[in-house]
Amino acid sequence: MRDKLNIIFKPFILTLVGLTVGYTLIHWTLFIELNLFSLKEIITNFGIPIVLTGLAAWFFLRPKFKILNLEAKRGNWRDFYSFIAWIALTIPLIIAQEYIVTATGKLTELNSIKEINNSASTKYYSLKTYYIDKRAIGVHSAFDVSGKHNDRFNMHIYVAMPIFESKNDTLTKEPLGWLGVEYYKSISNRLEQNEKEEKYQEFANESQKDFDNKNVSEFVYLDRIGNSDDKDGYIEAIKQNPNYKPSKIILVGVNEPFEARNGKKLQWIFGSALIGSLVWLIMLLIPKIDQKQLERIKAGKPDKAAQKEMQEFLDFLKPKEGYFITPILIYINIGIFLLMTVMGLGFISFKGQDLLNWGANFRPLTTERQWWRLLTSTFLHGGLMHLLANMYGLLFVGIFLEPLLGRTKYLIAYLLTGILASVASLWWYDATISVGASGAIFGLYGIFLALLLTKVFHPDFAKSFLISTAIFVGFNLLMGLTGGIDNAAHIGGLLSGFIVGLILYPTLKRQSENE
Repeated sequence: MRDKLNIIFKPFILTLVGLTVGYTLIHWTLFIELNLFSLKEIITNFGIPIVLTGLAAWFFLRPKFKILNLEAKRGNWRDFYSFIAWIALTIPLIIAQEYIVTATGKLTELNSIKEINNSASTKYYSLKTYYIDKRAIGVHSAFDVSGKHNDRFNMHIYVAMPIFESKNDTLTKEPLGWLGVEYYKSISNRLEQNEKEEKYQEFANESQKDFDNKNVSEFVYLDRIGNSDDKDGYIEAIKQNPNYKPSKIILVGVNEPFEARNGKKLQWIFGSALIGSLVWLIMLLIPKIDQKQLERIKAGKPDKAAQKEMQEFLDFLKPKEGYFITPILIYINIGIFLLMTVMGLGFISFKGQDLLNWGANFRPLTTERQWWRLLTSTFLHGGLMHLLANMYGLLFVGIFLEPLLGRTKYLIAYLLTGILASVASLWWYDATISVGASGAIFGLYGIFLALLLTKVFHPDFAKSFLISTAIFVGFNLLMGLTGGIDNAAHIGGLLSGFIVGLILYPTLKRQSENE
């Protein structure tokens, strides 16, 4: 037990404390106090933490799990332990970022709204003299999807109202800021389009009724909206008001004491850290110790198996003979995602309009001579999970298929099936925004499936991978039937890939027989 504590549990605790304290301090210094970088809050509060904890879990803690006997008949529990460590490190770190934003936010007391431009920018304000023009509103509706399988359809209505010093200023002056009110509702993404429209209309009517009865001038203090999707929504709402110029000062009324702004975030930081540590400790107690690995670690000898594993992982990330196009395609997809993220368009998910601006497939636009969208849409992704799932699928099939087809045929197959998948989506949907490499990836799986069935691969290999490939394809198609997933592109890519595989079969069969 002492060895488990010293080798695994103690480093876990040090990592937990080090990341939580260290990154929170960096976050406050660079992004809040000095404001050196204008990143969206979803990146600073969520994106960076999950990346840091993921690196710590997989590359720092995971090698230490070798002293635990985690071998099983059907695999190894090491990845599961790494995932739990990742979650246990991530939750306190994310909560800490939310806490540092609210806890360090300063409250500036203003006699009048006109003083807001002459005072140092802070997160919170109190006002004595102001007038909110509820009649001159701007409204913007926004929609996005969420959930592991895009099973939730989220509706937002952003309302922005101009703030003046007095009612008389509404006729002669520009507003000094805007007051924002957001209405939000989430419904199932599996509903038909007409059902979604009905649900939205109900939501809009409910929001309108609430807004009509709302006294927007009643608040204890104001919260200045940071760089977030909400701010983008309010800015779009302001643009809908033709009477005034857009302003970046957007405030939201808070009806609770200023001292209560942190809620129970601090307790949740320590509580989640404690719970995660206890769960981790219990998990360490279950498996037995691998004495050979324990002696190796105590002797300070390098883990040759881990080094080999790391080398194999790095080999998958760099182009080489027989595996050149796949990593480049992965780099392009990840690069575009990161570029969109750095430009502040999102991280967990992207808005439909931003995806359209970057080349998403959309029938009303694509058929208006914007045919390039059939290709560009295959390099865009709706969010982080969408990207990770597709890149994992591409990595797996590319390992086996690219060496067999060769660079040129493999690249042509990827692009061709991707375009045909986009055509299938275009044919099936009247007005759906379609993005993702999954159509092209399903095309590769269609080729792979055709070559497995025609026995181009060795019989033992075909037997091992035919069932797993069929399960992978079947599961993804089945999930597509639940809604929120472009199954037309999946099926179009799969069928076109299968046909391409049958066309390539004679050449590849002769090639394998001659080797």
